[in-house]
Amino acid sequence: MTSGTGAREKTFFGHPSGLATLFGTEMWERFSWYGLRAILATFMAASPAMGGLGLTQQTATAVVGIYGALIYLVALPGGWVADRILGARRAVLWGGFIIMCGHISMAIPVSTGAFVALGLLLIITGSGLLKPNISAMVGKLYPEDDDARRDAGFSIFYLGINIGAFVAPLIVGWLAAGGRWHLGFSAAAVGMALGLTQYVLGRRHLRGVGDEPGHRLSPRERRHFALALAVAVVVVGAVLAVWVASGTFDLDTFALAVTVIILIVPVAYFGYILFGSHNLTPGERSGMKAYIWLFVAAAIFWMLYDLAPTVLLFFAQDRTDLTLFGIRITAATTQAFNPLFIALLVPVFAALWVKLGNRVTAPHKFVFALFMNGLSFVVMALAAQLAAHGRISVWWLVLVYLVQVFGELAMSPVGLSITSKLAPQAFKGQMLGVWFIAISVGDAVGGQTARLKNYMSEPMYFLTLAGIAIAAAVVLFMFVGRLDAMIGEHHEEAASAGPAAS
Repeated sequence: MTSGTGAREKTFFGHPSGLATLFGTEMWERFSWYGLRAILATFMAASPAMGGLGLTQQTATAVVGIYGALIYLVALPGGWVADRILGARRAVLWGGFIIMCGHISMAIPVSTGAFVALGLLLIITGSGLLKPNISAMVGKLYPEDDDARRDAGFSIFYLGINIGAFVAPLIVGWLAAGGRWHLGFSAAAVGMALGLTQYVLGRRHLRGVGDEPGHRLSPRERRHFALALAVAVVVVGAVLAVWVASGTFDLDTFALAVTVIILIVPVAYFGYILFGSHNLTPGERSGMKAYIWLFVAAAIFWMLYDLAPTVLLFFAQDRTDLTLFGIRITAATTQAFNPLFIALLVPVFAALWVKLGNRVTAPHKFVFALFMNGLSFVVMALAAQLAAHGRISVWWLVLVYLVQVFGELAMSPVGLSITSKLAPQAFKGQMLGVWFIAISVGDAVGGQTARLKNYMSEPMYFLTLAGIAIAAAVVLFMFVGRLDAMIGEHHEEAASAGPAAS
């Protein structure tokens, strides 16, 4: 039963009925995202005779890397647009519609890559509007003081994410098998259409949540924003047009240029926070310095972890016997291992963190996450060594994804939590977007690591990445005590300030 409503109001597992609307929308949006993700790299690297784009695996890896990076990077401006112009409800609606159009563009069965590029651009734009704002709407379904039900509601919401992430590779991968790529893209479009339909039909259950922007722009500010946006689009378009006209444009260089830009973003942002005139207290400054360490650790983690839809997918396709329990599977099916293990292990890790309490701090958990990620790539190096003599069992990848999920469950939820705790008061509303930038940096740099294969064997490539993660874990472990002290200074100051600082 929902607080403040009639006694007969329907609920969703005891939660506001609006949660069902957002649950279904997010589940189908994740179906479309993970479905595309499961086949995108292999589609790009497939020969034109098989309906693909004929890119090298290195180039496909780089392009998918910056695609994933931009998806997370645009969460910051997407949240701002909702807060200042559209409101969260309309931002999610328009975001979902733009995503659907992107998948439709990719589903058009033509040999040119222009519709693919347009499709990816639309999906990136739409995700920036939908991804941060649908989560914000879940939180707003509950009264401010109802933390327990809100946490439980988010748990149900994330269940929808994992259902979509698990089912999508199975269905989309099966449809796209044998060069039927555009059929797979069509399934992703249908998934987003179903999510939009549920969102529109369930609008009444949201009861006005997200209808209005939190801090609407004045008419003068809107004109300035429209002008700035138009200038930015024209400048970027002109630069790309000149680059293409010069005959020097190629996807590898473009991906590298975007990666460099993405790397500049967090450097500039942290510099702005620490050196700008924001009246940071000593505790806030100490907390931010500690957070930069954790941010770098997270970026290294995602650099390896998000090679799943590229490097590990190609390994599944080219190096493994795609048979599980005597049943033939597609390479895309291997992308379902990760969400399956997450769904199974989330309750285990949630109970473990409660049992360990404050004895294991956030930096300790980041160390564990990096080490497990590194260990998974040690396993990949061994698998690659064995695969040099012929195809190996796909169970090697099952093991790799299982080890990685141990790390992910120590990194992802803890990262969100520590980000909100260490955010300076002046940046409370922006810092969760900064966490997404860590994923963006990791994805972009990870996409560039495929270049290393030009200079080393596949086993050595995996060992090199494993070495980076394990070395980062060792360095972070050496400074855990100092980081705990810096974080403690932030917490002590916030506690002494009382409710005003919370």
